[in-house]
Amino acid sequence: MASPETGVLAARARALAVLRIRSTALAVALLPAAVAVVLLAGRATGHLGAGPGWDLARWIAGGLAVLSLLLAALVAVVVARARPALSPSVPISEKSAPDLYRLVRDLADRLEVPAPSAIALTPDCDSWLEDRTHRAHGPPRRVKGRADGERRVPEAPVLVIGSPFLWWMRVAELRALLAPVVAGTGPSAHPDIAAARRFIRGLDAAVAVSARARRPVRGLPLRFVGRVARLLLRAGREHATIMERAVAAAASERAQTVDYGLRIVAQEQVGLAYAGWDRLLTRVALPAWRMGRWPSRLDAGVVSALTELSRRDRLADGFASRLGERPACDLLEEPGAIDRAASLLAARLFHGGPAEPGPDWSPVGWNQYPEEVVDRKWRLEAARLHRVLDNLPATALPAAPPAPAAAPAQDPAPAAPPLSYARTAARTPGHHPPDRPPADEPATGPLADETAMGPPATGRREEQPLAPAPGPTLARVIDRLTHDECAGDLVAARLGAEVEREEREEAARQAARGTSPQDVAIGVAWGDGMAEGGLPLFPLQPPRTGRELLADHVTAMVCCAAVDTAGATPGLDWLDGPALLVDGARRSDLGRPVLSLVDDGDAEPLRGWLTTIGVRPEKPVRLV
Repeated sequence: MASPETGVLAARARALAVLRIRSTALAVALLPAAVAVVLLAGRATGHLGAGPGWDLARWIAGGLAVLSLLLAALVAVVVARARPALSPSVPISEKSAPDLYRLVRDLADRLEVPAPSAIALTPDCDSWLEDRTHRAHGPPRRVKGRADGERRVPEAPVLVIGSPFLWWMRVAELRALLAPVVAGTGPSAHPDIAAARRFIRGLDAAVAVSARARRPVRGLPLRFVGRVARLLLRAGREHATIMERAVAAAASERAQTVDYGLRIVAQEQVGLAYAGWDRLLTRVALPAWRMGRWPSRLDAGVVSALTELSRRDRLADGFASRLGERPACDLLEEPGAIDRAASLLAARLFHGGPAEPGPDWSPVGWNQYPEEVVDRKWRLEAARLHRVLDNLPATALPAAPPAPAAAPAQDPAPAAPPLSYARTAARTPGHHPPDRPPADEPATGPLADETAMGPPATGRREEQPLAPAPGPTLARVIDRLTHDECAGDLVAARLGAEVEREEREEAARQAARGTSPQDVAIGVAWGDGMAEGGLPLFPLQPPRTGRELLADHVTAMVCCAAVDTAGATPGLDWLDGPALLVDGARRSDLGRPVLSLVDDGDAEPLRGWLTTIGVRPEKPVRLV
């Protein structure tokens, strides 16, 4: 087994290779200046001949020297001033988590490495060390020296911990999981390794700065800097990669002596936590974020999601039995406040929400989630579906069967009105055609004049009163998707266009919002090239297809009808998100009948499901 010192030596060798690339680039930049100095010194001492040729050579060498020095200075200034990108995180002060800081310092003492300078939480299932010694990230720490009075002391990196770990893992598991991460502060303190890392991160930040240059006057020199930085990054990529692998190997070897057996169990919990966190974000949090609400206790929800997963999955059976031990979140003084900050940062990263709550961006608790998110989501989607149906072109209803031959002759019945939702009186709430007033308003204009002219002339058949037009009912949706073969594709396309328009408007608001100064107030640092490209940084799901949107909206309409006519209630499933509860039990068999209607135009499975539940599709539903 290799010792930790072996890994450090290998990492130092690769760090020196990276620094040699930096020295080579500096030598190339200084070479024209050196040639010019030699030519000028030779002229002054008389060792080099005089003449027009030598004078021309001196002028050319001097011009190239000045140009190369200017370009080298430009590259050096941009690399030095560019802010390396930081992982967005929530800083944890020692006052708010003294027990957590004590655990990390005890761990560093056992590993005989420097303790991390600070601790931060990130809404992700991972942990790492992050160098934040750049001058843009804070003033350097200085201590008194023997000669010059003060000297700069290199700070240890910051320990970034995934917030779901603190709520799901126990204290002993967290300590075992953090051991190899904290052990990495030893190699990070080596001067050569630290210098190589600063050089690589500076080049990466310079590339980000050059990529954002738009104006021609400033863009031309920055593009040159970007090309030089990319060239140096390509030259040192392999050495930097092997250096980081050697550092990780050295840290892993050093951590072998601390809780090695428990670390195996902790690694199993990492995979389980990642699965539960992903389901919680994509199935539970994302619907709320799309409605302008953000769950304020995401980390606490991870525990419920993973407990549910342990109940369903026999492979995870037994993991929930650990919940009787002390959770790692007890190391925090105010876990609720930290969970709220981490939840807000998760919404900002994965959805692009504002940095602080507001009228259109308010928190929601898990107790209020079914009523304020699930029910409202269903009714919003049902209203959108009916708006699309309102604007569809008219389509003829199926022809009525012929009358029996023995029937007495009667006046010919009026033709069936076209199946149209663009000219109905009972429309989606908040929408009515401009040429016809709502039912509760008096009619005016030519239509009112014709109505007030009195009875029809003799010999004309008395007109029958029109039947009330269909309102926002589930039967209206089923009839349209069943009777019209092209309705499904048309509705899906228009739903996709409607959702895309809403997403464009939201993206425009986020772009106008930009990098909020509130991020600085809450301690979230981004660095060059992070938030300037637009949020969210990590979109959770690809755009849904038209058919998927149509299925979601039909499902929402069915759920609204079940809630309004069959006594069902909205609920929350920790792994699947919004759920329909009938008699207190979740009904998960709605997907197949809806897909049969959407894909094949077959409504019989859905009608059978509605009959079983007791839903009355002809009754109007309440929309938002």
